[in-house]
Amino acid sequence: MEYPAKSIEDVVEELSKLPGIGKKTALRLTLNLLKRGEESTLRLGQVLQKLHIDTKYCSICHNISDYEICSICSSQKRDKSLICVVENFRDVIAIENTGQFFGVYHVLGGVIDPMNGIGPDDINAYSLILRTQNTEIREVIFALSANMEGDTTTFYLTRKIKRNNLTITSIARGIPVGGELEFADEITLGRSLTNRTFYSIQSDVS
Repeated sequence: MEYPAKSIEDVVEELSKLPGIGKKTALRLTLNLLKRGEESTLRLGQVLQKLHIDTKYCSICHNISDYEICSICSSQKRDKSLICVVENFRDVIAIENTGQFFGVYHVLGGVIDPMNGIGPDDINAYSLILRTQNTEIREVIFALSANMEGDTTTFYLTRKIKRNNLTITSIARGIPVGGELEFADEITLGRSLTNRTFYSIQSDVS
């Protein structure tokens, strides 16, 4: 693709690195930014720069936050004895949009995926194990995507956090097997939370 100026080409190249944005879409966005004028473009640049400078991660649940402890963990209205374990920040947003969960979260930042070299040490697994040692935690809900990686992660963590007086559940499989949690509609996701099931480990038969 030929570009009228090197500056246009540079912006297109950077934008096209974002997921879901091809060269044609990147060019359309670039030309739109150029049309908006210098002030608008500079403001966008400042906001993007602040994205990495100002964004923090909650020291308790690892969710994105403006402060050391996020608004959910610090809220007096949330049930701190109920932890919902999710893969990423998008899943927190999806569940919050259902309006049917009033506990707190734990963001793993990924799932165990041996095929791609991702193990328990590469996600926020250890901090979850530490959190659940607190006897005030009464239930852990696993809300991971219904695929092999999600199931592997749930199985591993369940073995690590299992203790007396701790209920371990997973969201009901209203989420289709192989489906990504963030793409589920709010009604389906809400029902999955409401109708969550007990999670049990099958004993090995010798």
